[in-house]
Amino acid sequence: MSKAGRVIRRGVGGLLALVVVGGTAGYWYERPLLLTGTGYAAHNACAVRAVAGRADPATDLPDNPLVPYLREGVDGAETTGSILGVLARQKVWYTEGFGCTLAEEAPRLGKATLVGVKSNPFSGVPMPTPRKSVATAIAAAFGDDLPPAQQQALGTRAVVVVHNGKIVGERYADGFTAATPQLGWSMSKSVTNLLLGRLVEQGQIAITDDNLRSDWTGEKAKITIDQLMRMTSGLQWDETYALGTPVTRMLYREPDMGAYAAGLAARHTPGSYQQYSSGSTNIVCSILHERTGIGADLPRQQLFAKLGLSSAVWEPDASGTPVCSSYLWATPRDWAAVGQFALLDGQWGGQQLLPEGWMRASTTAVPVTQTEEPGYASGWWSNRTAEGQRINPKLPVTAYWAQGHDGQRLYVVPSSGLVVVRLGFSPTITGEDLRTTTLVHDLIAALPSS
Repeated sequence: MSKAGRVIRRGVGGLLALVVVGGTAGYWYERPLLLTGTGYAAHNACAVRAVAGRADPATDLPDNPLVPYLREGVDGAETTGSILGVLARQKVWYTEGFGCTLAEEAPRLGKATLVGVKSNPFSGVPMPTPRKSVATAIAAAFGDDLPPAQQQALGTRAVVVVHNGKIVGERYADGFTAATPQLGWSMSKSVTNLLLGRLVEQGQIAITDDNLRSDWTGEKAKITIDQLMRMTSGLQWDETYALGTPVTRMLYREPDMGAYAAGLAARHTPGSYQQYSSGSTNIVCSILHERTGIGADLPRQQLFAKLGLSSAVWEPDASGTPVCSSYLWATPRDWAAVGQFALLDGQWGGQQLLPEGWMRASTTAVPVTQTEEPGYASGWWSNRTAEGQRINPKLPVTAYWAQGHDGQRLYVVPSSGLVVVRLGFSPTITGEDLRTTTLVHDLIAALPSS
């Protein structure tokens, strides 16, 4: 080889070494962000297949620059997510009754309580033939009047309408049925309120309890259960769903989500500043876990079995604590049963399962010095501010609802005896374009008052 050739070869070799070193350094710098993406992909793939019984998990991934490079594999109960099959590998494990858990090792969650359907009034009833005005309202919620591309973006997958305790309207998108569990995302927070109410009724906890964790001192020691539920704890948080934010780090990188959120700094005096925080809800369930000594099975014992929510799966983190902020799956009819339970203020099967007046208190916003979320109450969204002003003019002032990522909604309208469930995948659709408030407004007009 000539001298010039040797020089060129050494130069190319040096350049490749720099690229490898630079690429390696860049990967380790970006690895925490990549793990968020692979964790999301692996958990989604596991849950869509094993919990929802669908074969198309990619259709539940929102647009993201990482998506073309994400890979997932399945080996028995283990699902892995990675970049190009090699980098930032994450593992997710499926457990019967408890769904999918992001963890390095398979979690030991115990045996899931068997949940029957006997106490669920919506289980097994025939699909109704709705009156024309109800069918028209549901058709608009599915975007029947829209061009195909806009209808696909709207992404409605299920609507269930309950009036005076009976299903009066129901429809599903292609590929979905009444038996397909769907993820409620932050609607899980509203069900956390009901789970908390069960334990308050039994005297296991009080919403005024403070000194909640042994590692909380100073201002943190003053935080109450009620403040955590109302998002007024004052703890540092960022609910932005982007790579590397506290909420995505918590969901896709932390084995004990409640402990992670509890470890963040106090920024405001408890009870003074309202900021939406999935971390706060997960702290609540970590405390319920500690108080009861029951981990992943707590919702099944205290709520699902009582209401007959046989499809419901509340997925836990690696510590065995239900991810109360985000990971409750249920069929649309079982979501409707949750709404009916709230409408009845916790009366079910001849029993009072929540403290009397629990729902009125839980759906009433309380005054704070500053709020980012007017109308947010205790895990539920109210249509009335703390000062009594109506928020959405299309809905009665007494209406309240559960609300989740990508367009999940569960409305309760006590004055009309109405419960409305809307589930779907709508990552680009917000506000009135989601058509949910119009759906409820039109259903109120279509159905006689209770």
